[in-house]
Amino acid sequence: MTASPTSTSTPIRVLLADDENLIREALAQMLALEDDLEVVAQAADGPEAVAAAVHAGVDVAVLDLQMPDLDGIAVAERLARDLPACGTVIVTSHGRPGHLKRALAAGVRGFLPKTTSAATLARVVRTVHGGGRYVDPDLATEAIAAGDSPLTPREADVLELAADGAPVDEIAARASLSPGTVRNYLSSAVTKLGAANRHDACAVARRMGWI
Repeated sequence: MTASPTSTSTPIRVLLADDENLIREALAQMLALEDDLEVVAQAADGPEAVAAAVHAGVDVAVLDLQMPDLDGIAVAERLARDLPACGTVIVTSHGRPGHLKRALAAGVRGFLPKTTSAATLARVVRTVHGGGRYVDPDLATEAIAAGDSPLTPREADVLELAADGAPVDEIAARASLSPGTVRNYLSSAVTKLGAANRHDACAVARRMGWI
């Protein structure tokens, strides 16, 4: 067992949420080696993570960025409302600049790549539980270099709806907009991103984490 200088008689209660069962269970086993941490709940998708965290009253939720139904950032937003005492940490294999900025705006206090060691994650969980913040230095540098998204929230929404190749009429129906308005938003997004067309614009925005 690994003793921590911050260990107390009451372990930090942790939720692990990841739709890859093998990764989640292996991480749970590694964190169980820490005397001051206790994994009290696990979840395989976003809604399950919210429900499990609230039910267990966890201290820190460690969330995969990409999960079914609700992604890790959306889960963090729900927990900020439903369980405000819970600190949130995002782990991801897709650390795009836009993702980090969205996460920080949602109140996430830890942001790490999945290549992080279990020892580092344990240290970050302690830091977040203590009210601190930790962002992987490489991801932070990339986010600063990339700058802010040039897209308005509505342009980003429409571009995201277009990412799967849906026709304009379908996007308009899903976004409750007229087809003409959708075309205008898509055209503006293409121009702002210096893209050749809307498909290229979607690819650029996805790569940067802006949608």
